[in-house]
Amino acid sequence: MIQSARELVGSVFSRSHVRVQAFPFGVLLLAMVFLTTGLVFIAAMDASPSSTGLRRIDFDSHREKIMVAIPIFFAGLFVRPAWLRRYTPLIYLGCLALLVLVLLIGDVRNNAQRWIQFPRFDLQPSELAKIGVILMLARVLHENPLRRFGDWARPFAVAAIPMTFIVLQPDLGTALTMVPLTLGLVYLAGGSGRAIVGLVAGAALVGYTAYEVEWFKGYQAERIDTWVESFDPDELIDARNGPGFHAFHARAFTGNGGLYGRGLGQGIANETGLLPERDCDSIIAVIAEEAGFIGTASLIVLYSLMVALLMIAASRLRDRYGRLVVGGVAIYFGAHLVINVSVNLGLLPMTGLTLPLLSTGGSSQLATFLALGLALGLASHHERSLGGDAFREF
Repeated sequence: MIQSARELVGSVFSRSHVRVQAFPFGVLLLAMVFLTTGLVFIAAMDASPSSTGLRRIDFDSHREKIMVAIPIFFAGLFVRPAWLRRYTPLIYLGCLALLVLVLLIGDVRNNAQRWIQFPRFDLQPSELAKIGVILMLARVLHENPLRRFGDWARPFAVAAIPMTFIVLQPDLGTALTMVPLTLGLVYLAGGSGRAIVGLVAGAALVGYTAYEVEWFKGYQAERIDTWVESFDPDELIDARNGPGFHAFHARAFTGNGGLYGRGLGQGIANETGLLPERDCDSIIAVIAEEAGFIGTASLIVLYSLMVALLMIAASRLRDRYGRLVVGGVAIYFGAHLVINVSVNLGLLPMTGLTLPLLSTGGSSQLATFLALGLALGLASHHERSLGGDAFREF
């Protein structure tokens, strides 16, 4: 029985495909920098006077979730590329099953049904669904020339199905993060840039129409109204104790940091506890206040560099499936960075989205560590391939 278990594990995982000479150490080093930065700022939040009662930021809980996620990173790193490609459909179906399950037995909080509750951990299937979509899109686009309408329909169906389940929770913000993932992977697979721009324009028109005819739920429409009105400073100030509370304080604390910042743990956001979700969705606002413009800009530049290094690693792969997965993970990090920063600056409507490696959140950590492990493992595996675009770079 032990021998059978070893053979089973050996069929799924292997260290031999992770080649040291091809390993993207720069990506790993930057990821460790961001993880450490997040730990430092969250520890300062935990130690702040406002971290009590319902506003408590639990550093120990965050650290424990990271310890749980580390084995997931190594599982992604050492999974056999051939096994991953072969069983991608089952992984994708497993993610869909979890999305259905959360609608049946999920825990309801703030009028949303997004979590499956376990004794010491709350699983948010929509976070894992992002990774499932990346893998399945890579599988669908692996041998897809994207020359006919049907070639485009399949990858969009792959994204549309989980997006529908996520919208039903409801969690429109998380569902919309799959849009850049899908469009980005279609482009990396050879899709026409003009066609993608046309699709984006069409989607924007549909979204505007949906807003005008009031298809959005009440709180979603209110967020959009608040966002539009927030471009007028007076309107934002008037709404600071109402629907614009989060948007106002995120922008106020971001600007309060000035050029050099107020110092670690010395920000008003921490001292007062007024900024909602300051350990996850709005952690960039806390960093901006305490590290200032220079520190925050440096962080954003380094984060962008990590995304660029992942893209470079992907472009060096001849295996189309591996290249698309690594490229998809790069888009995953890039999309979260752009959306999270834009939301806190008021450039996009307020929505709940973490900044991977920096924010708290158990499910987000699992998805992030798994994505990073898969990308680093596949980037280290240079499989010979003579496909039609084996030598094509992004």
